[in-house]
Amino acid sequence: MYDVIVAGGGPTGLMLAGELRLHGVHVLVLEKESEPTRFVRALGLHVRSIEVLDQRGLLERFLAHGQRHPVGGFFAGLGKPAPTGLDTAHAYVLAIPQTTTDRLLAEWAAELGAEVRRGCALVGLSQDDQGVTAELADGTAVRARYLVGCDGGRSTVRRLLGVGFPGEPSRVETLLGEMAVTASPETVATVVADVRRTEKRFGLGPLGDGVYRVVVPAEGLVDDRSVPPTLEEFRRQLRAVAGTDFGVDSPRWLSRFGDATRLAERYRVGRVLLAGDAAHVHPPVGGQGLNLGIQDAFNLGWKLAAEVGGWAPAGLLDSYHTERHPVAAEVLDNTRAQMELLSTEPGAQAVRRLLSELMDFEDVNRYLTEKITAIGVRYDLGDGHELVGRRLRDVTLKRGRLYELTHAGRGLLLDRTGALSVDGWADRVDHVVDVGEDLDVPAVLLRPDGHVAWVGGEQRDLLDHLPRWFGAAGD
Repeated sequence: MYDVIVAGGGPTGLMLAGELRLHGVHVLVLEKESEPTRFVRALGLHVRSIEVLDQRGLLERFLAHGQRHPVGGFFAGLGKPAPTGLDTAHAYVLAIPQTTTDRLLAEWAAELGAEVRRGCALVGLSQDDQGVTAELADGTAVRARYLVGCDGGRSTVRRLLGVGFPGEPSRVETLLGEMAVTASPETVATVVADVRRTEKRFGLGPLGDGVYRVVVPAEGLVDDRSVPPTLEEFRRQLRAVAGTDFGVDSPRWLSRFGDATRLAERYRVGRVLLAGDAAHVHPPVGGQGLNLGIQDAFNLGWKLAAEVGGWAPAGLLDSYHTERHPVAAEVLDNTRAQMELLSTEPGAQAVRRLLSELMDFEDVNRYLTEKITAIGVRYDLGDGHELVGRRLRDVTLKRGRLYELTHAGRGLLLDRTGALSVDGWADRVDHVVDVGEDLDVPAVLLRPDGHVAWVGGEQRDLLDHLPRWFGAAGD
């Protein structure tokens, strides 16, 4: 019997598997596809996801395969420069194909001891007071104490649970693929620049050797979006939108996606939970989907591990829904707003021009940038210091950097007073005294996900907060 079964071997599932293994959880990842996909759905990582990787000691692996670009221009494609003074040590977006992200996370999870089974589709599940049984397509079954559905927007786990998925169906559809382009690079660049003045859902990006990533609005909606478009459909739509098909040929892969916006009513049903696209779907504007899933896993991993380990305080696992459901709701709202701003209708274009003017104000630009990059997220952890509920940036310590101390996924007390103690919780919380000048408060208690659980300087006050996040004191 496993501790946790993760259904779905995409970035959310693999991130979760790694997080669980940091705490010694026996985890099995079930992935229905026999081989890793070669389709590049997402193209980059935002600031908060980059911080997450840094917190687990993974960032250098990703930097070696990606390219850093300035933060800015994400909100509805409004080309504004990055605001100054973002509260992060990583004020950039990392351009890296999802296929590489998947591979690097899979390698990390495997290094930590996660078991990944490919070609294993979950087709049924049942749960009782002791665990969850997952039925597989080959007729076998596996059992675990918990199961997490990270199996995408058409989640089998969500459907089997009967969890509602309210929202709006797709109104528009977009074609996406990789294919050869025989038109000259100069012609492509000129036409793309001209079309994108009004049609932001269009673009051709070079991948090398004459191959381009092509995005173009579809003619309408199809009943089954899993059926890929044809090359002729791409040619027809390119001619309709751009006046030329650029001589596209020899496609590597072709796909389509819609702008449906839906949010699961619950993230937990008994011993089964949902994360990533299984819990929320939305248009890809702003590049937030993959990042939102990774951050779901980062929030859930340590809480589920605490439950498995027997030290979780009451309500800790339920706080996953309490904290992450509102975050997803805000992402859905900002993608709804962005889709309206991408419309070519006169009214939408007028609002777009107005917002562009407003974004020239630094505070507006910073607010929207923090929203897209997720560094503005603050969990409602009650009243207290303004840092409580927020993640702490990578501050400089006298003995290095904060994030260098978080690789093991444990809690952390940063203490400038030298008078505090985590006795009774030392198996779950590290204690660092004399942390340097970047921290301008007496002490902070960080959860394993880097969010601030407490700010203060009194031992009695600290003892009121340690049990809330790290359970009862041990011997």
